[in-house]
Amino acid sequence: MTTPGTLMASIAAGEADLFGPLEVVGPRIGADRGEPVMSIRVLHRDGPLEVGIWECTPGGWAIEHRPNTETVHILAGRGRITDADGTVHELEAGVAIVLPLGWSGRWDITETLRKLYVTVGS
Repeated sequence: MTTPGTLMASIAAGEADLFGPLEVVGPRIGADRGEPVMSIRVLHRDGPLEVGIWECTPGGWAIEHRPNTETVHILAGRGRITDADGTVHELEAGVAIVLPLGWSGRWDITETLRKLYVTVGS
């Protein structure tokens, strides 16, 4: 059995294929910049809780009134999140951020981005 510390070290080292390949889910609906394509691997799902690995190629899109809370740890790539009030958060490997229920803002990915995510909510 893998301990949480070992699991996190493996993911941080870029070994997300430890869980198998990511599944291409297709273009990011609502993108207004570039042609971002998303891939995902759900690691755990229990009711309103989901944990997984998500990857997206460069592009950008807005999000209005997020329907859940998401905690993100960036594993690779670059981009930025801009809150509705204009606050910019640069994203790169090692950065963690929480997007709360109801959050509005924008994702702009400049280099294919891979994240470990945890969502809670509807």
